Amino acid sequence: MASRRSFLLDAARLSAALAGPSLGACASSNKGPYPFSLGVASGSPLPDAVILWTRILGDPLGAPIAPVALSVRWEVASDEAFRTIVAKGRAIAAPELAHSVHVDAKGLAPGRWYWYRFMLGDAVSPVGRTRTAPARDEMPGALKLAVASCQHWEFGSYGAHRHIAHSNPDLVAFLGDYIYEWGPYHLHHPGRVVRTDESFTLADYRKRYAQYKSDPDLQAAHLAAPWIVTWDDHEVANDYAGLRDERLARDFATRRAAAYQAFYEHMPLRLPNIRRDGFAQVPLFQRYDWGRLARLHVLDDRQYRSPQACAKAANRGGSNAVFARACEALRDPRRTMLGSEQEAWLESGLATSRAKWNILAQQTLMAQSSSVPIVKPEDGRFWTDGWDGYPMARKRLLDTIVRQGAHNPLVLGGDVHTFYATSLRPDFSRPVSKQNPVVATEFVGTSVTSSSRPQQQTVEHVEKNPHMLYGRSDRRGYMLLELTPKQTVTHFMGLTDVRDAKSPVAKLASFRVDDGWAQAVRTA
Repeated sequence: MASRRSFLLDAARLSAALAGPSLGACASSNKGPYPFSLGVASGSPLPDAVILWTRILGDPLGAPIAPVALSVRWEVASDEAFRTIVAKGRAIAAPELAHSVHVDAKGLAPGRWYWYRFMLGDAVSPVGRTRTAPARDEMPGALKLAVASCQHWEFGSYGAHRHIAHSNPDLVAFLGDYIYEWGPYHLHHPGRVVRTDESFTLADYRKRYAQYKSDPDLQAAHLAAPWIVTWDDHEVANDYAGLRDERLARDFATRRAAAYQAFYEHMPLRLPNIRRDGFAQVPLFQRYDWGRLARLHVLDDRQYRSPQACAKAANRGGSNAVFARACEALRDPRRTMLGSEQEAWLESGLATSRAKWNILAQQTLMAQSSSVPIVKPEDGRFWTDGWDGYPMARKRLLDTIVRQGAHNPLVLGGDVHTFYATSLRPDFSRPVSKQNPVVATEFVGTSVTSSSRPQQQTVEHVEKNPHMLYGRSDRRGYMLLELTPKQTVTHFMGLTDVRDAKSPVAKLASFRVDDGWAQAVRTA
């Protein structure tokens, strides 16, 4: 185990890497393979700034480049031909952060499109398109938001991202499972699904991200628009909860910190405060305002949650499927999904929001989802890794939405590899009434590639849960939301064949939520 002194030295090196070494100590030319093999990306848009990202790497599956800092040039232009440069500079690609680059491009005009690129020596990166958020007091006429999650490499091609890029979104929200911590390494997918080569070290996670980000369709979706991101479990380990994994490994904190660092190294993410303990904790929950049209509350339901209730065995962590009557821990009000700090932050964000739409961008299905019909509340059988495993925390959140009176709350989720439209209410065991109103509409997206159950099982499941308006599990794809001051329309977009990189996409269903009404109406 590393000593405290060496641990603090490592943290100091990370802080120095984030601040950037002097340019005199950096190499500025490239020799060898094209250095922008993982593409470029942008994200975390503000009215006057956006994060620009790249990572210098020649071969996505090869060895890292030499451990020296590199001086990378960057430019932002108001036109695609770069005739009018509005911002430029140099950034440090430090070996301590896998030669990733995070440029906080500031001084931009609100609510407009820009183009950006990086340069290293004679090499020029692909040109990305990004945009700033509208001015805080502006009411934009529309926001087109693409939402995706769960893209296991071996389960299919990334055709969904090709269609996201072609849909011309203003913003992309990715809700977790950007990578899966296990699987064979190859550049051709889909491949044979084999549970091998699980990631445990920083080098392992870096290699996994490089594999995933080598995909041209994923790169195209990053080129098309800025992203906002959160994580779920597979960026670290299946079903982990806080500092506990399925194995109950004693060194899991070290593994989690490595995974968190790799996530930051590969995402266009603004992290204003990297603490002295490096990536042991990462304040990922953030909010983004799209003028007065929308406020996106981006949640983290992994880092602070209580361990899952009623585990399968005393020597195992992770999820289980349990009957409510047999699991007393489900009724413990102390258990949390978000942690007290994040719960208070969300309540404050809802209380102060002036937005027409308040969007909770989080990881998984929030609506109650029993696998058996419910006559009495104790009859339900629930999966403990989702919100059903934290019913008291869910009720606190829904009660907060009601108490704060935030305008037009919408909940977005992923994780379960199924399209769902649901009506959220504080008590799912009672019918809708003045005392038990519909609090918000929830839209859950299917996976980009990851597999799910047969559709007939989902039809039967929806019938057992009357607050579920729709369920579709046999298609992979993404969601496309069109927000205006008067309504939000959500389209469930499904690929014909996820294993075909050129697969067409079809609109499977559409739902409308009108301003001032919590209940969704199906329109297609």
